[in-house]
Amino acid sequence: MSPIAYTALIIAAAVILFVTNRVPVVLVAMGTALSLWATGVLTLPQALGGLGDPAVIFIAALFVVSSGLEVTGVTAWAGQLLIKGAGEESRTRLLLLTMGLVALLTALISVNGAVAALLPVVVVIAVRLKRNSSQLLMPLVFAAHAGSMLALTGTPVNVLVSEAGVDAGVGGFGFFEFALAGIPLLAGSMAIMILFGQKLLPERNGATMPADFSRHAKTLVEQYGLASGIYQLRVRATCPYVGQPASAIDLAAFPGLQFVAIQEGDSAGPLRRNAIAEGDHILLRGDAEAAATFAATMHLAFRDESATTGEGEETLFNKRSGLAEVVIPPRSGLIGQSVFPGMVTESGDLIILAVQRSGNEIAVGEAVTGEAGGVVLQAGDTMLLQGTWKALDTHLDDPDVLVVSSPELVRRQAVPMGPGAKQAVAILFGMVLLLATGIVPPAVAGLLAAGAIIMTGIMTVEQSYRAISWTTVILVGAMMPLSTAMVETGAAKLLAERLVLMVGDAGPMALLAGLFVLTAVMGQLISNTATALIVIPIGVAAAASMGISPKPVLMSTAVAAAGAFLTPIATPTNLMVMGPGGYAFGDYWKLGLPLLIWFFVVAVFIVPLIWRF
Repeated sequence: MSPIAYTALIIAAAVILFVTNRVPVVLVAMGTALSLWATGVLTLPQALGGLGDPAVIFIAALFVVSSGLEVTGVTAWAGQLLIKGAGEESRTRLLLLTMGLVALLTALISVNGAVAALLPVVVVIAVRLKRNSSQLLMPLVFAAHAGSMLALTGTPVNVLVSEAGVDAGVGGFGFFEFALAGIPLLAGSMAIMILFGQKLLPERNGATMPADFSRHAKTLVEQYGLASGIYQLRVRATCPYVGQPASAIDLAAFPGLQFVAIQEGDSAGPLRRNAIAEGDHILLRGDAEAAATFAATMHLAFRDESATTGEGEETLFNKRSGLAEVVIPPRSGLIGQSVFPGMVTESGDLIILAVQRSGNEIAVGEAVTGEAGGVVLQAGDTMLLQGTWKALDTHLDDPDVLVVSSPELVRRQAVPMGPGAKQAVAILFGMVLLLATGIVPPAVAGLLAAGAIIMTGIMTVEQSYRAISWTTVILVGAMMPLSTAMVETGAAKLLAERLVLMVGDAGPMALLAGLFVLTAVMGQLISNTATALIVIPIGVAAAASMGISPKPVLMSTAVAAAGAFLTPIATPTNLMVMGPGGYAFGDYWKLGLPLLIWFFVVAVFIVPLIWRF
């Protein structure tokens, strides 16, 4: 068999396996790469070269940057803005805002960057509004494809067709000239997805959807009886406690108040110094009037105006510090130890706010008490801990306790614009600037941004490893050799030349239609950039032979290359949402086909009206 025949058989087998969805997609992708080597179509370095391709490196780096935005609460903040703007009931407004935002972002930082940045935002919105992620994620990606035609930087194909115009002597396309075709593409795509998306998309969620932690803090403080009566008082310079040890705090004259803890003003963690200083915070629990009297007597200030209500949710759970619920498991080393509310843990970084047994709070003296007069822990007891987010992340990885909800997951959803958010946003804008100006290749921009996320302490190296969707990375890298095989064997060029011969004499409109069909079909199986590289020179040559301007041919090719809707392997972003959206291989064409028809209309009938033959 010829290399072209082997390539055709391998592509057909891969598509069948993807469609049936009985073999894990990663195995199909790796099997495709190895089959190209085993049949002699590609050398081993070529068959495995996609795993080290700069585009794959860029995608992996984008996952780290995206996770950095999520960890610091930037995505939670963006999600809140989208929900606030769209409302919880309006599907249309939510889709309009989401698709408009991803389209604009795509025009600046490419499809991959925009989707990677907004993917966690949309997942959080789906969880919070109790919507199926499958109804939101595919519109996100398809709107990004349409948005790639709004500016020169939207996709590498735009750069290729612009350079081809210069080489052909008709001049390139301006930075925003693409928007003349991109705006109709985007408007029509949004209309199709709003009108028909709900029927054409499945009602599913990803296998591993996160829980909704938007009301986590409120739930905890209510469950442990801390919803009111918790006060955070700031130590002023004139306070008599300044310079005194924590033991100097005496509440005997203020019945109805219970001392909880002292927090250091700079870190919001438990007091580690021997003496109280100006700016430290005293946490009290009890009656509002007694707290106000105590604050006035001891020259203490409430943290802010809302703190005078004693709302525990805001006092205990904020950008600097949070809450965590832990369970004492059987055979824990903590069983038999005595604890009490307000006690600082052995690490010195966490405060025990409350202890419950069988869902009821244990007051000191109601259970067997230890030497310190506290509660002796038993298996099954739960404790509510408070401390800085960093301390919660660090000290709860302990076999002696079971964490009910990961503080990291809670913080990602429930703390908008938390610690490190400004740095994360600055890193994102830096990456956007590098991508928009083209000072460095996209892979370099992505790696610099991912490195900055780690260097600024937003994420550790281990967290960055976990942030990367290795399934997506391997899938994209393993399928890239198909493009190489199509080019190396001459299969792609043979298809293109035969199609042009078939339609070339039927007029310029027929040429645009033929090139669109070829580009669109090839673009569902191989990289749209590789497809454009194959089709562009053939289209320019055909335009020259017909005596027409190559500009409409080039723009039509760019539109066709952007219409990669029918399969998950068409683009990396289609694959990015496959898992979180719970999509199967056959889900893509149902919504993708109407969109592709609209792209055909724009490429064949609207483009020639703007760029004349």
